[in-house]
Amino acid sequence: QVLLVESGGGSVQAGGSLRLSCAAAGFRYRSNCVAWFRQAPGKKREWVASFTPSSGNTYYDEAVQERASWSQDKAKTTYSLQLSKVKPEDAGMFYCAGAETTCAGLWFISDFPYWGRGIEVTVSS
Repeated sequence: QVLLVESGGGSVQAGGSLRLSCAAAGFRYRSNCVAWFRQAPGKKREWVASFTPSSGNTYYDEAVQERASWSQDKAKTTYSLQLSKVKPEDAGMFYCAGAETTCAGLWFISDFPYWGRGIEVTVSS
């Protein structure tokens, strides 16, 4: 069983920076995918970015591509998404998702069998 625990988020001012971290435990294989999805109030959950820790490959939605970057801790068990120049439309519930395969081709909610409980991000203007 893979356990994903989100941290970071909270309230951020528009134009500022945001760091979302996902602590993962229980992955059985070396090649895995960790992703962030965002769900704005009243809207569907949407993919934001993905990271394959073993290769370092990263994938970003075009809405964040120029403003986002991934990192991982030395233990390679916590994966963080840094988002700069935060916009009001970045607000919502952010969910960490995981899959025991590389990220290539994974974009949909159904591609990820493991989910965190979510963390809220609000953006003040």
